[in-house]
Amino acid sequence: MLTKLQVKEYIEYLPEEFSIDELIEHLLLIDKIQKGNLQSENNMVVSNEQMEKEIKKWFK
Repeated sequence: MLTKLQVKEYIEYLPEEFSIDELIEHLLLIDKIQKGNLQSENNMVVSNEQMEKEIKKWFK
């Protein structure tokens, strides 16, 4: 979850003019990156071997 401080800091890096869609896209990206980092820190990841097996299932 993003904090107000993170959003404020991010907004400082945006150009003077931007669309709401651009802002939302970037905030969603930041949120997804944070979630991924948290999952990684908590060992909630899939190994390369497991992923390769899953991908092979998709193409059967």
